[in-house]
Amino acid sequence: MSSYSKIEQSVLPPASQLSSSYGRADFADAFSVDLPERAGHDVEALARHVFANQPAWIAMLLGIRDTLVRPLGLKTTADFKEKGGDRISLFHVFERSDDEIVLGEDDTHLDFRVSVLVRPSSHSRFRLTVTTLVFYNRPLGRAYITLIAPFHRAVVRASLHRAQRLGWPNA
Repeated sequence: MSSYSKIEQSVLPPASQLSSSYGRADFADAFSVDLPERAGHDVEALARHVFANQPAWIAMLLGIRDTLVRPLGLKTTADFKEKGGDRISLFHVFERSDDEIVLGEDDTHLDFRVSVLVRPSSHSRFRLTVTTLVFYNRPLGRAYITLIAPFHRAVVRASLHRAQRLGWPNA
């Protein structure tokens, strides 16, 4: 039986392209995990792996979210998908580098960015860190994050666990 390293809440990574925005964010968190030795380090492949084909319970949560936010005039998952362009799953790609991809969306209530960062690790070949920054545009943004924060953390942890236990093409 394989043993997996612990998914940890982390400090906001100084090496991230988002680091200059940390002080302005209204909400910020980061979670990280050591990747198995077989894992590649292609950050885009990892991001696609982490965000594509999520478990059914995450799709259910998104469905509930869409039902609740539609009357408030907020974007739904269908709205994000319709936007097209350079996307990974639902999210617009804002920046790419060799070891990081920054995704996110802008909406009336808040703007958010998600960094998927792969760096060498002292414990394994690579460590994967997912950082989320949220910027409130109006009071509804604060209320929204207050309500979804526990679900957000569960989804990020589940996504990192999935990245850790499933294989993907080696880079």
